[in-house]
Amino acid sequence: MSILGNLFIRFRKQVETSDHQKDSSLATRYYKATFNQLFQSVEELFRQDADCRIVTVSKDHGEIAVEINKPIPCFLIVTVVSVRGMETAVDFSISSEKFSPIGLYPVLRKRLVSYYEKIDKLHTLVRVGKSS
Repeated sequence: MSILGNLFIRFRKQVETSDHQKDSSLATRYYKATFNQLFQSVEELFRQDADCRIVTVSKDHGEIAVEINKPIPCFLIVTVVSVRGMETAVDFSISSEKFSPIGLYPVLRKRLVSYYEKIDKLHTLVRVGKSS
């Protein structure tokens, strides 16, 4: 990617995980767990985080909305989707309205990677991204 392209990415105020991410650390992760097991773990993860406040929980839609206070104020949507009986996917979408002269993308990306790392400790990782 060009230097100019990297510069524009650095100033993005939203980061999403998906199956089709070029950055493998932001690819959807699939875990060996039922929907209920994984949804409960993820919800508890955010309830225990002092920097986070759960705004809404919609188990029917597999979504948890979270306000994050530190290191920068941002908003996170966690989506949990059952793929098969014992395979469940987790995706994140995080955004912030704050401006940073050095860019927010690295901070937001790091935050998402850290959430995946926490879930990795709780559940067995089956695969990363669709092509894995």
